[in-house]
Amino acid sequence: MEKKTANKVKKTVEKEKLTKRSDEDKKIIKNRLNRISGQISGIIKMVDDDRYCNDILIQLSAVSSAAKSLATLVIENHLRSCVKKQLDTSNEEVVEEVVELFKRF
Repeated sequence: MEKKTANKVKKTVEKEKLTKRSDEDKKIIKNRLNRISGQISGIIKMVDDDRYCNDILIQLSAVSSAAKSLATLVIENHLRSCVKKQLDTSNEEVVEEVVELFKRF
């Protein structure tokens, strides 16, 4: 049974795609993620401090907006780099990948 599990893991790793990002792109993404993480930590403190629901909801909305903005940035970069490269090599399968991606948003 362990051998089957190991094979499944190996196949999953082989299928995994990687995206090489510049140091600047990584910095931008990580800064935004850190900001979102800080906002979430603040919300947790608000809950612990029994803050008013409205105040918590406003902060949750801010986190949602920040996450959506970051997702938009990542999608934009994905289309301009990964998808473009795949289309340049006539890999039309990437179109289905993008369609499925947009269905999630």
